[in-house]
Amino acid sequence: MADMKQTPGSKSSVVKKLKATAEASAYQKEWFAGLKKRVEAGEDFGYLNADVPMEVLRAMDIPFVVNQWWAAICGAKRMTKKYFGLLRDAGYRDDLCSYCATAFAESLDPDDHKVDADGKPLGPWGGLPDPTLAITRLTCDCQSKIFELFAKNHGADFYAMENTVARKVPLKWFDMAADDWENLYDTDRIDAAVEELKELIRFLEMKTGKMFDINKLEHVMNLINEQESWYKKTRDLIASCHPVPVTVVDTINAVMQAQWQRGTQWATDHAKGLYEEIKELADKGEAAVPNEKYRLMWIGRGIWHDFGFYQRFEQKYGAVFMWSMYLAMGADAYIRNHVEKDPLRALAARYIGMEDFLHMPPWNSQWYLQQAVQNDIDGVVYMVPENCMQAVEGSYFIKKTLEDAGIPVLIFKADPVDPRKWNADTMTGLVEAFIEQRVIPKSGS
Repeated sequence: MADMKQTPGSKSSVVKKLKATAEASAYQKEWFAGLKKRVEAGEDFGYLNADVPMEVLRAMDIPFVVNQWWAAICGAKRMTKKYFGLLRDAGYRDDLCSYCATAFAESLDPDDHKVDADGKPLGPWGGLPDPTLAITRLTCDCQSKIFELFAKNHGADFYAMENTVARKVPLKWFDMAADDWENLYDTDRIDAAVEELKELIRFLEMKTGKMFDINKLEHVMNLINEQESWYKKTRDLIASCHPVPVTVVDTINAVMQAQWQRGTQWATDHAKGLYEEIKELADKGEAAVPNEKYRLMWIGRGIWHDFGFYQRFEQKYGAVFMWSMYLAMGADAYIRNHVEKDPLRALAARYIGMEDFLHMPPWNSQWYLQQAVQNDIDGVVYMVPENCMQAVEGSYFIKKTLEDAGIPVLIFKADPVDPRKWNADTMTGLVEAFIEQRVIPKSGS
């Protein structure tokens, strides 16, 4: 990456290093084209929020798209300015949570499935096919209404799953989640989640005519455990490397896309290939940033509309963004061993805690601190969306926990998919000042 030419704050092209990153993007496009053909042939198609237990649909062979992944695609394709203009013109508030509302805003676009004079699709990847199912969990006050309106515009059946809240909070959940998940959660909380899964299965069987098979779910769960175990090895390998062989520009893209394919043989094989490719670079002593001096942690969702942002501090400061939640959450949050005892209960134990891990202190704050220490982090850049209540996630407590441990934190507000308020020069300047005034003095350089 040392040959990358750019000026601070410029919207330069993103330099990606790994074959696994390019392979994930290529596979997603091919898979999405195949999904559209299945929908056109009359199959039911689900649109799911990220915290919905997609493993059930995977085991039943019901095609689906994940809301947050699709929002990232729309952001990367620079479609969100248009979509949120349509949302505003339709009389909706201009500060709806963009990550959740992007697909709803897209559903207002009359040109989404059309092509231009040259035959080029106007919508991202030809636009989202009409779902027949729209499924979310009640983890946010506005999410259910957004999904309900989205379902109405597409003529889909809307289905909402309940959410529960923890009564006990083990500080080191990441040491318990894989093997001791029965003690990590309240028993009645897992019991309730299992009943929710059974209700979802009944709904899907009635709607699609496809039958649920517990043996297929066990197979899916085992594939996911294998996939996430490769992510754990990859995460720990990168943490141990000085300098690091890859940055978040590669790992976010490679992992985020494959996570939405989890439970497939392709996703498991891809996770293994990602590890092997990075291991080869590490064994050769290759550096993503040859002049690495400072290791930065990125907390928050990806800036999908300006991914080059992460690389603007490498040449000038030797500052490398080397950690994100995408790879690290895969390593710690998804693995549930002992699946063979009760696959449905293991799945319940996987998804009920995801919002706690990401959005609720001290679950998240203690994990971020543990990860910062493991990765020898010099500074944390923390993006808090202006219009997402979940993603505020106790930002005060996260910042305090890290800074009490001597790790400087920069918090700024931005939007992962809506670029209307994003100024590359201003945001780059904020991080440069943070590096110069807090990271460099802290390290004694």
